[in-house]
Formats: sequence, C-alpha cells, structure tokens
Amino acid sequence: MATAGAGLALAALLAASPVQADEDMLRVYMDHARVLKLDRPVSKVIIGNSDVADATVADSKTIVVTGRSFGTTNIVLLDIDGNAIVDERILVSIDEGNTVRIFRQTSRSVLSCTPNCEVHAAQKTAASD
Repeated sequence: MATAGAGLALAALLAASPVQADEDMLRVYMDHARVLKLDRPVSKVIIGNSDVADATVADSKTIVVTGRSFGTTNIVLLDIDGNAIVDERILVSIDEGNTVRIFRQTSRSVLSCTPNCEVHAAQKTAASD
C-alpha cells in the first residue's frame, strides 16, 4: 500500500513539474534548476550526493532541484511523520541540444555552442584540477 502511495505521489510530482521522467528517474540538466510542485507538504529533503544535484525548499510544497555535475544520485522527500513521499533516482546530464564533441585519438573535447562554441564549463574545471 505504501508503494502505491509513493507511486501516486511521484506521478503527481511529475505531472506538475517540468522535470522529465524516464523509467522512474528524474532528469535534470547540469547547471539548470527545475521546480517540483508537490500535492503534499514536505518536511525534509535528502539528496544522496550533493556534488551531483542540490535541492532547495522554496516552500512546503515546492522543491527546486539543481544539476551540479554529471552523474546519478537520488532524492528522498519525507513528510512531517517521516514517511517517504518520493524516493527516486536523479540523472544529471548535459543539454545535448547545443553541444559538439571532438574526438582526437584518446582525448575528447565537449564544446557548448550557444551561439558561439566554447569549451564546456565542466571540462574547464576538470582541466584546472
């Protein structure tokens, strides 16, 4: 019964939010924020790996999820009684619409072209480490 309730909560969450779902996975683009509108108040928000995604509570029924780096993690939303409203995976990926990949033997470059092509921000950070 609890599983059906969580499934209905997720269905309501996805119907009311711009976050894309693919087989019970929330997809968020890196460096983009998505607003999740809920039908029940949330008391606690837990992100499995805050290096991949971050969540901010705008109000008791509105959560903002931001993709921070490539990868997967999960989000758990708890109600006031500590019951899980949602427990789902998050996939953070790049917006493929405006990217170009250049492969040179064993190296790869990703350019973000909006409208001029520049090295993708995540790649700049990795190169400076």
